[in-house]
Amino acid sequence: MKKIIKLLTLSVLFAVMSCTDLAIEATDSKFDEGLSSDFQGVDPGAALDGLYNDFRGQIGTQENLFALSEVSSDELLVPTRGTDWGDNGVWRNLHDHNWDANHRDITNSWNNLNQNVYKASLIIDPRSNGSAQEVAEAKFLRAYMTYWLVDLYGQAPFRTPDEGQDVNPSVKNRVEAFDFAVQDLTEALPNLPVSGPSSTLNRASRAAANFLLAKLYLNKHIYTGTSVDPADMTKVVDYVDAIKADGFDLQTGYFDLFKNEVNNEVIWFSTADVGARIWNTLHYKQNSPDNEGGGWNGFTTLAEFYDLFEGDPNINVPGSGQEERRGFVPTDGSHLGIGYGFLIGQQYDETGAAMTDRTGNPLSFTKELPGLLGNNEVTGIRVIKYHPENGAFAPKSVLFRYADAHLMKAEAILRGGTSSETALDLVNELRTKRSATPFTSLTEQNILDERGRELYDEMWRRNDQIRFGKFSEPWEFKSNTDTYRNLYPIPSVAIISNPNLIQNEGY
Repeated sequence: MKKIIKLLTLSVLFAVMSCTDLAIEATDSKFDEGLSSDFQGVDPGAALDGLYNDFRGQIGTQENLFALSEVSSDELLVPTRGTDWGDNGVWRNLHDHNWDANHRDITNSWNNLNQNVYKASLIIDPRSNGSAQEVAEAKFLRAYMTYWLVDLYGQAPFRTPDEGQDVNPSVKNRVEAFDFAVQDLTEALPNLPVSGPSSTLNRASRAAANFLLAKLYLNKHIYTGTSVDPADMTKVVDYVDAIKADGFDLQTGYFDLFKNEVNNEVIWFSTADVGARIWNTLHYKQNSPDNEGGGWNGFTTLAEFYDLFEGDPNINVPGSGQEERRGFVPTDGSHLGIGYGFLIGQQYDETGAAMTDRTGNPLSFTKELPGLLGNNEVTGIRVIKYHPENGAFAPKSVLFRYADAHLMKAEAILRGGTSSETALDLVNELRTKRSATPFTSLTEQNILDERGRELYDEMWRRNDQIRFGKFSEPWEFKSNTDTYRNLYPIPSVAIISNPNLIQNEGY
C-alpha cells in the first residue's frame, strides 16, 4: 500500500521522481535510526567525527554543492562532448538556468544539508552530554549547513531529536534561519579553539566561526530582503579583523595555497580529496604517475571569464604578461607537463613534446566553444587550481581562506562599513601580492571581478553574483534572466513529504 512518509528529507533518500507522481513507496525510504520520540543522546565524540566525515564525502565531488555554486555561474560550465558529459542534461540545465525541482544536485544537496543539521542537533542536545568544545563545533557545523540552506533554498526545515518520524518538521523562513545560524555561531565562539594557521584546521575554530559570521552579515540584506545596513557592514569589518588577530593574513605564492601544507591563508579545510577538481577538467591523455588513467575531459570556463585576467587573451604560456592567478601552461615538461590556472592553446607532456588528442590532432584547448552541445575533445579553456604534482587525490579541500575575508572587508567598507582602512587600499594590497596592476579607483564591479579572479573554483561565484545583482543577467550560453532563480526550488520529494514547506516562487 502506498503512503506519504512524513519525514524531513534529511533522513530519506528518495529516488528522483516526476512532479505528477505524488505517492512514495515506503520501500523508497531509508530511516535514520537516530530519529525517535525517545531520544537518549548520542556519543558526542563519535557523532561529531561522523559528521565531519559525512561532510567530507559530500564535499569531495564535482556534483551537488559544488555544482550548484559554480556550474550555475559564469565561472564554470560542463559542455557535452559527443555522448560524454550528457548525463541527461543535468550540467547543461545548471549553466543555462533551466533546472527544475527534480534536479539531481538540487535534491542531493538539500538532503545532505538537512541530514547534517539534524545530526548536529543530536550532538548539541544536552542529553548527549557533549563537552563545551564538542557542542561548539556541532553548533558551528549546524550554522554552516544552515547558511547553505538559507543561501541556496531560502528555507530550513528543523526537527528536534524528540520528534518522531510521524511529525512534520517545522520550517524556518529565510530570516528565521539566518538568525538561527547567527545564534549558533555566537554561542559557539567562546568555546571554539583559538588557532592560527595549522594542520588542525580541518576542525572548527574561532576564526572559522568569525569567517562564517562575516559571510552571513555581508549577505544579510539579500537574505532579509532589505537594503544594506552600514552597521552590518561594520560587523563584517570587525569579524575579519578578529580573524587577522588570530594570525591569518595574505600570503604570496598563489597556487601554493592549495597544496597539502600549512599556510597563512587557509582558515578551514576539509580532508576531502581534491581529485574531482583536478581530473574533471583535464584531457583524457593528461595524467600523472599516481593517476595514469588521465583526466575526464569535462569542466571548462567561459572566454569572457578568462578575459577578466591580465595578460595576452589568446595564450597563457610563461611570459604572456599574465597576472599570477591566471596561471600558465608549461612548455618545457615541468610540473608533469600540466599547467596551473587556465589551460588554453597547445598542451605539452612531461618531456616538453606537443601533445595530440585521441584522434591524433593537436591537443590545443580552444577559447571558444560551439555551445553546450556539439563539442569535441579540445573545446574550452580548462581550469585547474589544485595540481596533481601535489598529489592526484590530495586530502585537502580549502573551504575558508583569508583572501576571501580580506575582500569581504573591502566590500563591506565600500558598502558603508566603518574602518580606518580604505577599500581601495585593501584590494590593491591583494592585487600586489598576486602580481596584478593596482587599481586607481574602486567600484562594485571591480570588487566582483576581483573576487572572481581570486576565488574561482572555490564555491563562491553564485553567491557573489547574486549579491551584486548579476546572477540573472545573460552570459555565454545562458539567456534565461528569471530572477526567481536566485533561489533553487525545494525538491519535489521534500514538498511531498512535508506539507509545512512552500515551494519557492516561480517553480
